[in-house]
Amino acid sequence: MALKAQVLYDFTAETGNNELTVREGETVTVVNQSVGGGWIEAQNSSGQTGLVPEGYLQELPVLLAAVEDDDDEWDDDWDDQSVGGYHGDSQGDGEDGASGRGTHTPSVKISLNRFPFSKGPSPEVFLLAKAPANSRDRLPVYMGEVGPVWLYPSTPLDCVIADPKKESKLYGLKSFIEYQITPSMTNRAVNHRYKHFDWLYERLQEKFGSALPIPSLPDKQVTGRFEEDFIRSRMERLQAWMTRMCRHPVVSQSDVFQLFLTYRDEKEWKTGKRKAEKDETVGPMIFCLIEPEATELDAVEVEQRCEQYSRFTKLMDDGVKELLNVGNTHWKRCTGPLPKEYERIGRAFSNLSAVFSSSKYPGEETLTEALTAAGKTYEEIAEIVAQQPQKDLHFLLETNGEYKGLLGCFPEIIAVHKAAIDKVKEGDRLVSAGKISNNDRKTLNHRISCMSYTLQAEMNHFHSNRIYDYNRVMQRYLEEQVTFYQQIADKLRGALSQFTTL
Repeated sequence: MALKAQVLYDFTAETGNNELTVREGETVTVVNQSVGGGWIEAQNSSGQTGLVPEGYLQELPVLLAAVEDDDDEWDDDWDDQSVGGYHGDSQGDGEDGASGRGTHTPSVKISLNRFPFSKGPSPEVFLLAKAPANSRDRLPVYMGEVGPVWLYPSTPLDCVIADPKKESKLYGLKSFIEYQITPSMTNRAVNHRYKHFDWLYERLQEKFGSALPIPSLPDKQVTGRFEEDFIRSRMERLQAWMTRMCRHPVVSQSDVFQLFLTYRDEKEWKTGKRKAEKDETVGPMIFCLIEPEATELDAVEVEQRCEQYSRFTKLMDDGVKELLNVGNTHWKRCTGPLPKEYERIGRAFSNLSAVFSSSKYPGEETLTEALTAAGKTYEEIAEIVAQQPQKDLHFLLETNGEYKGLLGCFPEIIAVHKAAIDKVKEGDRLVSAGKISNNDRKTLNHRISCMSYTLQAEMNHFHSNRIYDYNRVMQRYLEEQVTFYQQIADKLRGALSQFTTL
């Protein structure tokens, strides 16, 4: 069945750009969703084909029903380890959504009420769209000491992920790991599988991805999913991801995130899922909810701030990657060649002690015993060195890994702002060409200002968290390093005391 969509807003094609003129309320057939750059190739009822901004189209209700039916199947099966319909390695399909699954894989997986923005969000739909009537979801931006800031909840949200259990269904044919999540606001535990975290990520990315950095979940894995070390590592990283989401004043208070933490039964969970999947304010439309208390910004100032944040995030991304490379190299050395060097030194001292003992020379027992003790000391130091990265470097690298994920979101966020800035720059030409009115031109200026306040509030949140996180992790790293070198120094002093002063 061909994919049908309804046109949400009028769009006039420009000559020579292979675009298609469409009118609000018109029904078109989607020819190609993979064009990229924020465009969809569509065909109108007259058979004419061309490009239309993806944010201007909405899937028809008939298709929605079909996709929801598929979603029921996805909700039950896609992340399980199943023997039904699968041919090949027993761990080839499972909780992590790996390729090679059998007949339970749904045929489509797309946004339930508009085309996905992940291929290049276009801000045009926001710049000239009608603001939603519902004011309950408004996102105020206030002026603080550092500039625009989000409204932070009076009681910070937190959650604890614990007690991972292997569960099964269909008489043991399907297996999965279920985690217990306890939010601070209710202190009542809810249970989720990895696929539910994946669903939450997709919803947050779709809704907020044009404005806020939503870092990816821990990497998916096919084999070894039920091994104890993997479960512990995944739970630790899911905890870090959820903690970061809990700390965000916009994400943590959103309906979809609250649903994830507070649902009471399966009916409430599925009803909430359907509502979230039909959310209208997704992609660039999220900016319609922004309400800055400050005055409208000049377009030139907006562009300057955008460039400033673009430069900073790029430089920080380079710095984070460098530290990750250096840290990983050091980790490999501490767990590989460096302990072996200490072991070789220790064995050399012990061997020399054995040689001295063979002389049977009177009065040298003290020396040979001291040499043996020194050899044992260096072997003990080798073990301390090998264990040390897990005590200090681990947390430093994990924090940098989190920030690498966050920083990886900013190029797309910045691209949305730059595209909007370019469109606003065309305002005068569009007015002259009769494509927009003077009132539309004023709307463009107002809305690009809202987008800038959003970016500034998010960058201030990012900087605040960055200072807190790096201050905390560096303190922990250096404290562990001090303890590490004190241990080595104490052992060397002990070895030194074995030798007599001549």
